[in-house]
Amino acid sequence: MGRVVMKAIVAPSILGCDHGELASAAAGLEKDGADWIHLDVMDGVFVPVLTFGAGVARSICSKVSIPVDAHLMVECPAELIESFAKAGCRYITIHPESSEKHIHKVLGSIRELGCSPGLALNPATPPDIIRWVADLVDLVLIMTVNPGYGGQKHLSSMHSKVRAVRRILDESGREDVLISIDGGVDSSNAGKLVDAGASVLVSGSYITSSSDSALAIESLKVTR
Repeated sequence: MGRVVMKAIVAPSILGCDHGELASAAAGLEKDGADWIHLDVMDGVFVPVLTFGAGVARSICSKVSIPVDAHLMVECPAELIESFAKAGCRYITIHPESSEKHIHKVLGSIRELGCSPGLALNPATPPDIIRWVADLVDLVLIMTVNPGYGGQKHLSSMHSKVRAVRRILDESGREDVLISIDGGVDSSNAGKLVDAGASVLVSGSYITSSSDSALAIESLKVTR
């Protein structure tokens, strides 16, 4: 059999969009070819920036037919997951560095609410943590910048981490788990990330600041 060719899933982050028109912006990105919408949810505590909550997520989910991924960069994700699940988010991703003492329980709760659980790894978070939650996650989000601000420089040193996480997941019998990359993703590094094992490419300013967002999205749909 020949090698299976798969296109990367492109998930624009709407962090850089006009916050007064986020639902319309998300619908526009879907029309331009986006596969997912990525929500950077920040509480001003876990990271310095404060963004938006489940009400905004509900408005966005009502305007698009593609999956919405809520990336909770928050101190107490267990208090928010139900509201984001009810808002219509397909994926809910949390950080192990949050104040939650029982990450296994939180990931299990996300699945019980009918959503796909994700775990986000900051640049300094060791990939080996995935061995202990591989059976609980559908998505691993690898941060290629430090969380909190858009427009940061992509950390190419994280590419080896993508390979390490893909290897751990495959060894754990979880070949189905998606690896998502968030931080400085553009056409210059998309191919390298997909080659390393990434399935989903989250991209913010590269898409939302482009004069042609459809062309920017298409440039990220590399294959492997």
